[in-house]
Amino acid sequence: MTKWRTSKHFTSWLALAPGNKISGGKLLSSKTRRSSNRGAALLRIAAVNVGRTQTALGAFYRRLAARVGKAKAVTATARKLAVLFYNAIRFGREYSDPGTDYYEERYRKRVIHGLQRRAAQFGLVLTQGPATAES
Repeated sequence: MTKWRTSKHFTSWLALAPGNKISGGKLLSSKTRRSSNRGAALLRIAAVNVGRTQTALGAFYRRLAARVGKAKAVTATARKLAVLFYNAIRFGREYSDPGTDYYEERYRKRVIHGLQRRAAQFGLVLTQGPATAES
């Protein structure tokens, strides 16, 4: 794994990183390259299967699939798996899944923080109302 200096180099080699086409300082396209890399194909298959699990990676896949579509969610999750694989092999780091609940709570806090920041830009203050039962 020392062939790739960082996980970014590794994901680029797998063609799981965006290939930014820039001309004149303007971003023309940022699609991922087409690849016949077997490792990338296996990671994509793993990403689809991870999407069906009750893990943080599964929650990441489902949230992204709902927002940008399944194809992009597969690529993004495969890239995330490639980074975890690289870190495990190169540095011996273990992955401990925090679970879906942890991921969803972190996502909720990020959204609330973003809303509070945007409200502050307009001179508004958000307050938490009474909890309502979800349907």
